[in-house]
Amino acid sequence: MTPENHGPTTLSPARIRFALLALAMGGFGIGATEFVAMGLLPDMAADLLPGLAAESTDAANAAAGWIISAYALGVVVGAPTIAAAAARWPRKRLLLALLAAFSIGTVASALLPTFELVVAARFLAALPHGAYFGIASLVAASLMGPGKRARGVALVLSGLTIANVVGVPLITWLGQQAGWRIAYLAVAGIFAATFLAVAVAVPWQAGDAGATMKRELRIFTRAQAWFALAIGAIGFGGLFAVYSYVAPLATEVTGLPEGAVPLVLVVFGLGMTIGNLVGGRLADWSVRRSMYLFFGILAGALVLLGLTAQHPVGLGVGVFLVGASAAALSPTIQARLMDVARDSQSIAAALNHSALNIGNSLGAILGGIVIADGLGYVAPVWVGLLLTGAGIILAIGTFALDRARQRRGIPLPSVTGAFRPVGD
Repeated sequence: MTPENHGPTTLSPARIRFALLALAMGGFGIGATEFVAMGLLPDMAADLLPGLAAESTDAANAAAGWIISAYALGVVVGAPTIAAAAARWPRKRLLLALLAAFSIGTVASALLPTFELVVAARFLAALPHGAYFGIASLVAASLMGPGKRARGVALVLSGLTIANVVGVPLITWLGQQAGWRIAYLAVAGIFAATFLAVAVAVPWQAGDAGATMKRELRIFTRAQAWFALAIGAIGFGGLFAVYSYVAPLATEVTGLPEGAVPLVLVVFGLGMTIGNLVGGRLADWSVRRSMYLFFGILAGALVLLGLTAQHPVGLGVGVFLVGASAAALSPTIQARLMDVARDSQSIAAALNHSALNIGNSLGAILGGIVIADGLGYVAPVWVGLLLTGAGIILAIGTFALDRARQRRGIPLPSVTGAFRPVGD
């Protein structure tokens, strides 16, 4: 048997667990580099935009939201480009190249001196994000075996959600004590450690020998793929409208001290970790029912947070439920996109993260607009509710289209090439 054919039947259970852990470490690093800006946004605004901060803290915080948006836009650009262009690459080699790029981009983010250069560095550091999650998800699904696709996706994403429990709060605390630049250097160290772990633990896997740029890009000709992307891009924006400004929400609305922000992030991260694992398991049961369920919970959680954020308990319960329901949607949306992508699997696995990070950027930008207009730090919560409502409408539309096609006798393809009923 050649090295390219390693899979769950040729590796020991311990080796499979080690490989999955290494892949999840990459998710941990990505979670840290993506989300640490949320907790350190006021510090970054004060350091990089001192003139604006002296005039208005709110205006500086809103402008600093571009640091978050730039990263999100980098994911949007990089995910389809790298995934389509490199689908033939051996998967382990591609993962190592992406991790090296993460390390370099994150060091640049820490060292560059001006706001404009840091924004540019965050964009460049984000380019490997979607491709890493896409390829790592395919590797994880292969290692876990049939019938566990969404759980494989969730395991890779678990690194990202665990980062929100442990990594982001600790790095936020480090940034508050030693400066936000030191925080980003710590993140770069996580990527360097992940590079070594993947090099040692992940078995060699061949790329998709039949992949071509034309075949991968065929996904953009399918209406249902656009529906799935829009669900992620718009519906998931509800999470980031809140998460982007959770630090000033906690300090300015709830009245908590700055030192409590890492604890709020821990609560957010716990919700995301639990929601991600539950979402992965339920998506393997029924993508449609899971999507409706978790969008409904997210909408309710945003209402709860908007009405009770001035109270510490309300803030804690609200951010936990927002994090849990939004994270549960992530493997669900990815499973849906992979279903409708047919033979464009490499780009589909990565495009999900483009869509989610359009939501990241959209939520951050719209949240910054309402804050800059003087509507306060609770206003982004209501922006998030509107985005979630739009996601629900899109979900209803995509599954209605499924039913219409099935009534016309058109079977619905699954990622395995079999056909699935509408109820799945």
